[in-house]
Amino acid sequence: MIVKGLLSGVAVAAIALAGPALADDHGEGAAPTLSAPKIEYTRWVLGNGLQVIAIPDSSTANVTTSLWYEVGAKHDPEGRSGFSHLFEHILSRQTVNMPYNMINKLTEDVGGVRNASNWVDRTNYYETVPAEYLETMLWTHRERMAFPVVDSLVFERERSVVKEELRQRVLAPPYGRLQRFVTAENSFDVLPMRRPGIGSIEDLDSATLDDARAFHQAYYGPDTATLIVAGNFELENLRTLVDRYFSDIPRRANPVSLEIEGEEPVRTVPRTVNATAPNVPLPVVGSLWKAPAVTHPDAAAIEVLGTILSRGDNSRMHEALVRSGMAVNASHGEQMSEDGGFISSSVVLSPTASLTDAQAALDRVIDRVRSEPVSAAELREAKNEIFASALSSRQTAQGRAFELGEALVSTGDPDAADKRLEAIAAVTVADVQRVAQTWLRPEGKVTITYTSGEDDPSTYANPAPMPTFSSVPPASGEPLAVRPEGERDAPPPPTAAPKVERAQFVESTLANGIPLVSAQTSNVPIATITLVFPGGSATDPAGKAGLADMAATVADKGTATRSATEIAATLESLGARLGFSASEDGSFVSLTAPTANLKQAGAVLVDILQNASFPDEEFERERKRVLDGLSATLKNPGALADLVAARVMYADAPYGRVASPASIPAITRDDLVAHREAYWHPGTARIVVSGGLSAEDAKSLADGLFGSWTSSRPLPVAIADPAGAAPAPRTVVIDMPNAGQAAVVAGVRALSRNNPDFYKLWLANTVLGSGSNGRLFEEVRTKRALSYGAYSALGTRADDATLTAQAQTKNETADEVAAVFFEQFARLGAESLDEDTLQKRRLFLGGALARSLETSNGFNGQVASLLLRGLAPQEAFGVAERLAQVSPADVAQMAQAYLAPENASLVIVGDAQYFIDDLKALRGDVEVIPFDQLDLASVDLHKAASDGE
Repeated sequence: MIVKGLLSGVAVAAIALAGPALADDHGEGAAPTLSAPKIEYTRWVLGNGLQVIAIPDSSTANVTTSLWYEVGAKHDPEGRSGFSHLFEHILSRQTVNMPYNMINKLTEDVGGVRNASNWVDRTNYYETVPAEYLETMLWTHRERMAFPVVDSLVFERERSVVKEELRQRVLAPPYGRLQRFVTAENSFDVLPMRRPGIGSIEDLDSATLDDARAFHQAYYGPDTATLIVAGNFELENLRTLVDRYFSDIPRRANPVSLEIEGEEPVRTVPRTVNATAPNVPLPVVGSLWKAPAVTHPDAAAIEVLGTILSRGDNSRMHEALVRSGMAVNASHGEQMSEDGGFISSSVVLSPTASLTDAQAALDRVIDRVRSEPVSAAELREAKNEIFASALSSRQTAQGRAFELGEALVSTGDPDAADKRLEAIAAVTVADVQRVAQTWLRPEGKVTITYTSGEDDPSTYANPAPMPTFSSVPPASGEPLAVRPEGERDAPPPPTAAPKVERAQFVESTLANGIPLVSAQTSNVPIATITLVFPGGSATDPAGKAGLADMAATVADKGTATRSATEIAATLESLGARLGFSASEDGSFVSLTAPTANLKQAGAVLVDILQNASFPDEEFERERKRVLDGLSATLKNPGALADLVAARVMYADAPYGRVASPASIPAITRDDLVAHREAYWHPGTARIVVSGGLSAEDAKSLADGLFGSWTSSRPLPVAIADPAGAAPAPRTVVIDMPNAGQAAVVAGVRALSRNNPDFYKLWLANTVLGSGSNGRLFEEVRTKRALSYGAYSALGTRADDATLTAQAQTKNETADEVAAVFFEQFARLGAESLDEDTLQKRRLFLGGALARSLETSNGFNGQVASLLLRGLAPQEAFGVAERLAQVSPADVAQMAQAYLAPENASLVIVGDAQYFIDDLKALRGDVEVIPFDQLDLASVDLHKAASDGE
């Protein structure tokens, strides 16, 4: 669990919470009480109904503007499921003074980021930019509220994009239909949330341009909106700007009520739904119950109940279903909105478990929590976990704005986020049992099974008749149009940037010689310790790919003195989260905890690093889970394309070894022990500490934890030439029948992080495919609406990395996306860039890096990555200077050297019948590998003849 504090500018008042759970082997000793400071804000309402909430924070150089409309999926008109989500896309795009996607340029080009999202109760639009652009962002929100242009251009493009989003989120992943279609259909009987919020292809196709205009006039206006501004600004100046840009916008002329008619009837007869869908690798069994509105007095206890059942490795469902080997994953949660909700439990089965046995085991967990009180220790630990999550979201001004906004739109109360924590703190053992008895009644349950089969919605249809939902009046008046370029109002320019002191880091050495980098990134009582060791997946022996990852996975499952459950219980009781991961070049270990508990949590980390024993039973269980999880990964086109691309571009070199169903079984417990002893070595370790600790306190803490760690073992030898020689380019198609979408990856071998030309190629890649202003996004999504997004990425490795372009699209257009990729590869080397374009891309990179350095996790991640590649930590603060030295000619040179289409490999995973002929015309020699003949352990990716079925 991660616990994060607040930045400056929050109220001193705090919602106190009982100390961490320590009974029932849930911890090793007393720990200080956790508390959550309330969110401090200023609120006022304009005459037109616009509510304004200001959350000042002078510790950041940024400001977040977010506009929250109380319009969500529950307002989708009859026959138009997914319409509020579609309109979220539409309203982001253009106004009378902003041509299509100008909003992206106004944010990314100054070093900011923007997005929008849609849910049951709301739609929001938000940007985080350097604080000097506050007025610019307020102007854009005025434009989108008062002068949106909804024409055929934006409507048709965004509808196509949303359909690709649906394919990517729902139809392509093996469990997408379960999450988006089956659950919604069977959680509600009469409320409009019974329809999927993302909609259906059929309903999206039936929508019209007039529908969009009518929807906007019915629901969108200052009287349905809340503007939340959080970050570095002067309050009185904000009041002036808000009056200037919003006070003259009229309320809706013909308002439609936001209230939803109907109330869910109590379910009194249980039923079972047996749903099927293509390419489901592991069956699922689960249960659904109806839940009350988020404002119901039982809401807090229901949330605590769900946390006890399934959050963390110390939860009841994890113990009963995952640790027993019956399930790969077990979860329980609730979704409560303004008008109602649902509670769900789900279990992804292991291949050896039966649906009947898993359902019986799940029922026993539910029956127990209904018939027996939970322990006081479980209750305290659950509350800590919930408070920790709230603290995490409140670490930054943006996080506080989002927590306040989400609670506000479902309750109408700006204090709802704090009241929620007060209610959770007051939950008793009796409350938990009472809500379990009230809301998890056997007669109110829908049992769901989800297995591989045909995509047949009739298998999961709710027997209750689908209600007829309300519609909106036709649009009136004439539609607006984008003004000619010379007649548009210009956005206001930036003001003076506020002066904010950047965190300074201190380099020192522990008593045993381990280098330490520390930085006090804030005054928040939360900190992160990160250790980085050379020796990642590139050290995996041939035939045992996945070894380093497996060692990271099983590391916290036992030592000579602590069991897996004791480790999990102790850390969760301390409000701490421990994470192990392995990259190609090394392993990272990060511990985040409240500063008061960091020493005690750190003692557990030290024990794991020095004494992880990888118990046989735990190792076998986790290996089985990894294999089961891999089976799901292989059925996801996007994830599988990444694995295949690594094999294609590195062949049998160490960087090309990927975990496979053949390599994981070959790994032994002794391999894990040997990996720990060889590579988790104090002689090669580097430590980064940041957060709410002074450099002196960080040094004292690190010395106390790690300063006496020594080893007589020899230092590990670095892997020579992990990238290997670049293999010849290949075009590989993995033919996956019935794939919901095709994943397209085009890539080239690039250079190492230490190469002097790295910054040149990094900037070239940013022009090509970073963010919404990258050329790939512009060409694939903005102009052609072929994908939900198209991006490129340059890896950071000690040896040659890769530069890859990626997108997912409907099967019929996979070859078209590939063609666009190669066109843009060639264009970057053929056309000259102007300095202004390059400077905007520099600001985009610099802004993203600066935002990441504001948190302890982000700071540690950036610095640890540099240390792993042998670079100085100061490099993190020298990016702007290095990027400034890159010229347009440098970018073109890099593109010519690395991005020649004839040197690129192409991987497509999808239903090949829809694109193979056109792809062959594009690429000539195409290798088609049927999905059931794919072997990731083989360099040619084909199963041997004897392995066939």
